[in-house]
Amino acid sequence: MHNQPGVQIDDHPLGEEVFTPEATAFVADLVRTFRGRRDDLLSARLERQERINHGEFPDFLPETSAVRSGDWKASPEPEPLMDRRVEITGPTDRKMMINALNSGARVFMADCEDATSPTWDNVVSGQINIRDAYRRNITLDQGEKHYQLNDEIATLFVRFRGWHLDERHVMVDGQAAPASLVDFALTFFHGAQKSLDQGAGPFYYLPKLESHLEARLWNDVFNHAQDALNIPRGSIRATVLVETILAAFEMDEIIYELREHSAGLNAGRWDYIFSVAKKFAAHKSFVLPDRNDVSMTAPFMRAYTELLIATCHKRGIHAMGGMAAFIPNRHDPEVTEHAIAKVTQGKALEAADGCDGTWVAHPDLVPVAQAEFDAVLQGAVHQLDRQRPEVSITAAALLSVDQTVGSITEEGLRINIHVGLRYLAGWLNGLGAAAIHNMMEDAATAEICRSQIWQWIQHGCSLDDGRLVTPALVREFAEQEMGSIEETLGAEMFAQWPFGQAKQVFEDLALTDEFIEFLTLPLYELLD
Repeated sequence: MHNQPGVQIDDHPLGEEVFTPEATAFVADLVRTFRGRRDDLLSARLERQERINHGEFPDFLPETSAVRSGDWKASPEPEPLMDRRVEITGPTDRKMMINALNSGARVFMADCEDATSPTWDNVVSGQINIRDAYRRNITLDQGEKHYQLNDEIATLFVRFRGWHLDERHVMVDGQAAPASLVDFALTFFHGAQKSLDQGAGPFYYLPKLESHLEARLWNDVFNHAQDALNIPRGSIRATVLVETILAAFEMDEIIYELREHSAGLNAGRWDYIFSVAKKFAAHKSFVLPDRNDVSMTAPFMRAYTELLIATCHKRGIHAMGGMAAFIPNRHDPEVTEHAIAKVTQGKALEAADGCDGTWVAHPDLVPVAQAEFDAVLQGAVHQLDRQRPEVSITAAALLSVDQTVGSITEEGLRINIHVGLRYLAGWLNGLGAAAIHNMMEDAATAEICRSQIWQWIQHGCSLDDGRLVTPALVREFAEQEMGSIEETLGAEMFAQWPFGQAKQVFEDLALTDEFIEFLTLPLYELLD
């Protein structure tokens, strides 16, 4: 491996393809330039969390009112990004990437974050797969099957890991490098010019931002990187996932910070729900009912979506709808019919509200989602001209979690435990996205599962049949769900997966007195 002074990168059979001397120097430069600011912003997150725990609730920032009231617009998005009616997302697995790029979706988001378990092998091979996708020479031979790209493919976006994660296999000056900077630096170094040469560009998704200052840091990273590699400023375009309740109060400001590099906002619904449970963990009025009851029609979710669409269109950029987690089953027509009905309903609402596009997790749902947008768009490819001046969202509306209709049921508790156990075992085994009960689960949905259980126990909640949610009840159900999972998977596969470890971690996270900020942090310590 091309280690340089102060830089140590762990060995991997394919490592030298990605960490060339030039790429390694570029990674090190970004880490040294921006790590200190990243660390300061993470400290600011913790300080703000303390204030929220003690009763300081978020509001629109008085010091940035001029940004919200100004009549500025972001730079117009480039032509390849005008049509984003349906985007498909998935991990950086080679076969899945080829299938997603060929799916008929307008955009494929290769996910280094919530859909990827960051084993060192997944990180390095994922970077090679992304590099090959930029070069359009990504192929795969599996047995008698050959996978290659069609002539027309989806536009590639990459989502990096969040600011809070480190990459311990890349050490710079004795410290683990921020994972977000490693992910960005490698994809940009190997792909920026290639994508521009093909008429696209280096396009990204930014996850889990909590403030406009975090967006400002990304903007400075982008300018530094473009200058370093002689890429014209503004070539990078990034869509920000509004998937934290705090970012919802700073949407204008986030777009403003990234205005030369903005490609819209996305309603990251699952992480958003998790963020509500996490940020207000100390407050009983923010306890959520069963996950299936927290739909996009809940008042606090409606407020956030309406504000996102209105804000994006006011600033001239795309408003992207959220994920359809339902997945069809080609062997079970009833499951497929249910998935299509649910996706049709959700996408019709997003299109009617004014979204310019949406997300799906399965190629079979691309035409289903597109049909709903085509019906509303009537020949256009976006709704950027559809202003929403009637939308006026207050801080109270964004925080109206207590108006969510629903209950806490045994079924809901069992689903949270079952999904949590299955997902964590998969993650520890190197799988970041898992089909469980005909739903595509990723780190965000697993976060909801464990944070809801934590809320219900800490705030003395009862099931709808009167039973108190206690650690003892959760442990009892977890034992039973382990048996159910073993039955579903079969004893042989069950024995090959680290379910004992997953159960231990899940119970530690859900039953601890102090809320652990991200489940991926303790899990990462257990990965190779």
